[in-house]
Amino acid sequence: MFRRTFWFTAGAAAGVWATTKVNRKLKQLTPESLAAQAANKAVETGHRLKDFALDVRAGMVQREAELGEALGLDAAPADDRDRELPPPRRRAALDPTARPTTTYSIPTISYNRNEDH
Repeated sequence: MFRRTFWFTAGAAAGVWATTKVNRKLKQLTPESLAAQAANKAVETGHRLKDFALDVRAGMVQREAELGEALGLDAAPADDRDRELPPPRRRAALDPTARPTTTYSIPTISYNRNEDH
């Protein structure tokens, strides 16, 4: 008798446990839950990308400082920063007066199927 009671109780407990697990999984697979999980993953990925970008920027600044120190470069003086760029040079190939004056015409071909040949 105790054997039957034990197995009945064990079976009932296993059924309750399995039903609870299935219900939890079904709640996780609802559209609202999936959307919330996707949003959380996207936010987490955004934070990771931001941290990565900040690490890269910090590394760039550090490396530029190391290179500047190794090459003996200092920050540019204030008057060099305000200096204007030289005017752009024109190349002869791009000069509009150097273009050829002859024009070429492309023959036109009629693709009308109803036209007599």
